[in-house]
Amino acid sequence: MLDLNLEANRCLVCKNARCKSACPISTDIPTVINLYKEGKIKEAGELLFNNNPLSAVCAIVCPHEDQCAGNCIRGIKGEPIQFYKIEEEISKNYLKDADFSNISKNGKNIAIVGSGPAGLTVAFELAKKGYNITVFEKNEQLGGILRYGIPEFRLPREIIDNLINILKNMGVKFKINATVGPILTLDKLLEDGYDSIFIGTGVWNPRRLEIKGESLGHVHYAIDYLRSPKNYDLGNKVVVIGAGNVAMDAARSAKHYGSKDVFVAYRRDFDNMTATKAEIHEAIEEGVEFMTYKAPIKIVNEGIILADTKKVVNEGIILADTKKVVNEDGTTSLITVEDSEKLFECDSILVAVSQVPRNTIVSNNKGLDVNNRGLIMTDNSGHTTRDGVFACGDVTHGAKTVIEAVVAAKIVAQSIDEYLK
Repeated sequence: MLDLNLEANRCLVCKNARCKSACPISTDIPTVINLYKEGKIKEAGELLFNNNPLSAVCAIVCPHEDQCAGNCIRGIKGEPIQFYKIEEEISKNYLKDADFSNISKNGKNIAIVGSGPAGLTVAFELAKKGYNITVFEKNEQLGGILRYGIPEFRLPREIIDNLINILKNMGVKFKINATVGPILTLDKLLEDGYDSIFIGTGVWNPRRLEIKGESLGHVHYAIDYLRSPKNYDLGNKVVVIGAGNVAMDAARSAKHYGSKDVFVAYRRDFDNMTATKAEIHEAIEEGVEFMTYKAPIKIVNEGIILADTKKVVNEGIILADTKKVVNEDGTTSLITVEDSEKLFECDSILVAVSQVPRNTIVSNNKGLDVNNRGLIMTDNSGHTTRDGVFACGDVTHGAKTVIEAVVAAKIVAQSIDEYLK
């Protein structure tokens, strides 16, 4: 087990800290380290929370290899400082005792649609300023992607519950099983006295593979599976298609809940996987096996037909064959190898190749423009094409990280405050 005091003392407390510069929300890591070493844990927790209300979550789920740890000067010749472990300890303890109950109200009402990272962050930022906040959540439990998309063995539910309890103590009201769109329209919310509306509904519709057999009974979408993995009987042999963080969470969950053999099939190699190296490493340690340079061709009752892929130089020519995938740099393409298709027998298949937003709000309310991907369009302040309605997070930019949602939500919260003043 990591000795956090030794880890803090290893930190060089750099004057121009690269870890802080690489943090999307500019966490003042040197100051937090110094406070921790001085035993000022509450002060360190307060500093972290005021900068990032979801600090306890980000300490666990952030891609640290690309941010603080990946830019630590200690990591040039040795092991980088695992600041995120210190942050997790400080922030989790801070949430247990944080009290913001004595806040003067300003009499203005804000509706927040969605209780994921963006919605919770906006709620925190505006509740601190005295706004009356009501959060509308379509599910029976709060937390959005934090609760329904990240496995409990990765993100303890106690952290989410503590965040929500603090918001309740701040006077924030939560309406569960409340879908905004067809019945509770934006017009109705404004008619009922809400001065502004924030939309942070995420991206919950899975993207299809677009191959034959995708509707067969042993095929499931990973984002749906992660909502309630205990309720699925995947069998002993499972194949996950995709290599992002959702794919890793699905593969690890399948292992966690009893599947003996779990495979990740991906059309490229490890270097091209969008999942963090930490999640890939943990998946391997837990027994997940990887099949690289494999492309799904067809799903059958016995399993899935996979073909080998390989890179070829195309000299800038776009390959139009439907079995050929133009890849990242325009000079090489990934193609399927002829006569390489083989049946891979398995009990279940989990599809994890990205998500798109549901259009419940957009299709039932006028004035919200979306782009060609179905994402809500906003300006730089988060203002949508409808006056008084703001949005940010995955619903505006597609599936991103939790910390990116928090950063955007802080900007939008300030925009809403300025708009209402």
